[in-house]
Amino acid sequence: MSHYRKQFLYLLGLALLLVPATGLRGADADLILKNGRIWTGDAENPWAEAVAIRGARILAVGNNQPIAESAGSHARVIDLSGRLAIPGFNDAQMHLLEGSLLLPQLNLSGDCGLSAMQAHLRNWAAAHPRDPWITGYGWRDDCLPGQRLPGKGDLDAVVRDRPVFLRSFDGQTAWVNSKALQVAGVAARPRHNEPGPVITDPNTGEPTGCLRGGALKLVERMIPEPSREKKLAALEQGLQLASSLGITSIQTAGGDAATMSLFEEAERQRKLTARLNVTLTVPPAATDGSIDDLFALKQNYRGLRLRAGAARFVLDGSMESHTAAMLAPYADAKNTSGRLFWQPERYAAMVALCDSAGLQVITRAAGDRAVRMALDAYESARKANGWRDARDRISAIEAIAPVDVSRFNRLRVIALMQPARAGAGVMDDLERAAGPERVEFLFPWRALKQAGAGLVFSSGWPSSISPDPLRAIYLAVSGPAGRRISVESAVRAYTENGAYASFEERVKGKLKAGMLADIAVLSDDIFRVSPEEIDRTKVDLTIFDGQVVYQRK
Repeated sequence: MSHYRKQFLYLLGLALLLVPATGLRGADADLILKNGRIWTGDAENPWAEAVAIRGARILAVGNNQPIAESAGSHARVIDLSGRLAIPGFNDAQMHLLEGSLLLPQLNLSGDCGLSAMQAHLRNWAAAHPRDPWITGYGWRDDCLPGQRLPGKGDLDAVVRDRPVFLRSFDGQTAWVNSKALQVAGVAARPRHNEPGPVITDPNTGEPTGCLRGGALKLVERMIPEPSREKKLAALEQGLQLASSLGITSIQTAGGDAATMSLFEEAERQRKLTARLNVTLTVPPAATDGSIDDLFALKQNYRGLRLRAGAARFVLDGSMESHTAAMLAPYADAKNTSGRLFWQPERYAAMVALCDSAGLQVITRAAGDRAVRMALDAYESARKANGWRDARDRISAIEAIAPVDVSRFNRLRVIALMQPARAGAGVMDDLERAAGPERVEFLFPWRALKQAGAGLVFSSGWPSSISPDPLRAIYLAVSGPAGRRISVESAVRAYTENGAYASFEERVKGKLKAGMLADIAVLSDDIFRVSPEEIDRTKVDLTIFDGQVVYQRK
């Protein structure tokens, strides 16, 4: 499809979606949701009983009787029986393709204990004898004796003839066997200039079988690339998972021309059951000309189902792996304060270049030093290029220095947080890494909200075990008093605010006439039940583009 034809279809679709609600009253609905408790997200009309839908758009929202009168002769009517309906969830940052590709792999997230993991690996290897590599994910070191890091010997005892590569539950550490280290050429005494920590034995200097941060790529790059067909099949599986969780919009990180082509093919095959807004990666080795390529992709993909949006920078890793860039050394690793993946001057120059080209910028910055570096670069760009409605973001934030919290509002920078990482397992690791004097600075979404910052939630999946928004909302409303926020604030951070962050607030994020018909129906009313019950709530029904794409059995 030509660039001009895509632009025409985008503008036509946008014009149709923005038809005033009054112009829709005479039309017949083909889908009715009735007898519900419907939270619209619209401040002027926050609660309703029913929704009328025609095609991909919401026709009307209101009381049962007038909505019922709008039904066409062939309308489908769904009785919600008092259940809560809300706008479909918008996961404002995940790695959709990477997470989807993990789904067919060995999943150790349900195994606690070394013997259980080894037994699962043994059975998997026997069931997949022709796979040249065994790959998997989900292991936790707190499930090992003494909460120690696993080693290559633990895997060699089960599989020696094939390389094994297993990602941790947070995606920041890899556990590999001796064969994988051999195939990748990871030396007995790793070079200091390798891209991240290769954990070594303090006595022998040999790699233990654990790799962190950028060092994962030393082995990961040797794993055969999945075929396009396998990628498409995995993507469909990942989208089905998203639908089962009420997710109707995904802002997926780390795209490029090849990824966009894959997503475009999925759209042609009508397999997209969520709106994809793809952020485009700017690697540290990028040239100034790379920004022109990103801008061209943004111009070429501007649809309501598939868009290319912001330029994405990655400044650091994560606190639990000691790869997040911190202002002071880690409490449990005094010899390091993490590391930056970009030189500050070069990063600031590239941010300014993106800003001058009209590109939105998203920076992944977990540690407080990286967060400050991102804020400094955004401030410098605004001074150089002037203030505009940029809606730049900092994502995957784990710690912010108190003096920097107010800068988010002053610089109009959106804070993109991942509540799913505030669960007990990760928080234990983060609190040990931060130390008691910095614990209150972890995941400060309450402080950000009180300071007037834009607050958006995401899963970061597969950096979190699950992309489930309800789990994340539970963690956001049930944490320590100094961190927790209201249920409504958490839901807005997963719906309306996410749409605003991607400049799509005029077409989605609320349930009102003329907007896209993306809706999640929940098993329990999360506005009324206890936080513990939110954690047990399920999605009963997901509607995307006016069509039911998931129904819980």
